Amino acid sequence: MALIAVGLDHEHASLDLLERATVLEHEWVKVLRTLVSHRNIHEAVFVSTCLRTEVVAVIDRFHGAIEEITATLSQVTGLALSEFEEHLSVHFDRGVANHLFSVSAGLRSVVPGEFEVLGQLRRALELASDEHVAGPMLTDLFQKALTSGRRVRNETSIARGTTSFAHAAVEVTLESLADDASGANVVVVGAGQLAGGVVRSLLAAPAGIGRVVVCNRTLSKAEDLRRTLSDERIAVAPLSELDDHLARARAVVVAVEVPDPLITTETLHLRARPLLAMDLAVPRGVARDVDTLEGVTRIDIGALHERVNQALDDRREAVTAAETIVADDVEKYVEDQRARGAAAIVSDLRAHFDTLVAAEFQRRSSEIDALGEPEAELLRSVVRSVVAKIAHRPTTALKESAGTDQGARLSEAVRTLFDI
Repeated sequence: MALIAVGLDHEHASLDLLERATVLEHEWVKVLRTLVSHRNIHEAVFVSTCLRTEVVAVIDRFHGAIEEITATLSQVTGLALSEFEEHLSVHFDRGVANHLFSVSAGLRSVVPGEFEVLGQLRRALELASDEHVAGPMLTDLFQKALTSGRRVRNETSIARGTTSFAHAAVEVTLESLADDASGANVVVVGAGQLAGGVVRSLLAAPAGIGRVVVCNRTLSKAEDLRRTLSDERIAVAPLSELDDHLARARAVVVAVEVPDPLITTETLHLRARPLLAMDLAVPRGVARDVDTLEGVTRIDIGALHERVNQALDDRREAVTAAETIVADDVEKYVEDQRARGAAAIVSDLRAHFDTLVAAEFQRRSSEIDALGEPEAELLRSVVRSVVAKIAHRPTTALKESAGTDQGARLSEAVRTLFDI
């Protein structure tokens, strides 16, 4: 069995394609069950965010698994294979570890070192584990990747400054508001992790935001966020009152999963002042044509790239240090996997020989028993000793070469020669 990662990400696909390929989190279970129903896929983890839609899996045949994964992606996203196959990123075996560890470290994020990705990967693994489609191989891979990601943030300054996707979005929003930022009323749509990060960043901004209204479909979650942050500038409202609050707001940040845009030209009919709309939703939470209205400015994820480039310029050394840590952790993970593989095959080889000996003793039991007990026990001892000596050199070679390419080749040869 082998590891594979197949998906779309912001480095290789347009934001428009990523938006259309996004699968809302409540549909991930269906994706996971579809994936493991295929003959070549044994384990699977699925994640879909505004920046990536990706499958990580344990597979048998490479090409067969590629076909099964891409067919599943086409089915769950409603996209024809021809629309996204040229934009797919594919990683295999060691490349999967390199990729996932880098993602966890924030090296493949719009904002280098951002924290949200750790939560996204953790939730994806937890869901796959709950559905019993993530076995020991993927669980170990994701846990080691998450540990490496935390190490990168603890041992480097990559997360200094613009520390998250939410933080970057707020910085761009406030810079766009300029002098209007001080005392401004801002509406935040959503009450999840991303929305919570947006609210925190708004309240901490030196510009001095006047009021933040958290609008959410489930009002209790918005109330929980207000209690957690404990700031008198926070107000909460149900999503049904969004239009009324937009009429009095200077800016709105949409940070929630939605099947259709929440803010359209129609929803802004009560607006009496200029409005800046920051769209972080997946799919889009702000209709593309709202900026045709006088006084309305729409900003989406693409506008964050300039902020990211500035952050990256300030953190070149930290990124290099993070890459070094990732490379070191990947090497340790690969060596550990190879060593485990060697231990498993040594155990399988010994069990194979023991089974052969036991089967032969059973087949010739009447003849052996006819020898008398002392002679029969001596015969059994001699046979076991000879078999142990035959097995000694292969098992020693497997142990000594564990964690090397030669060890991998020897393991494969032993499995082939002894049919184990």
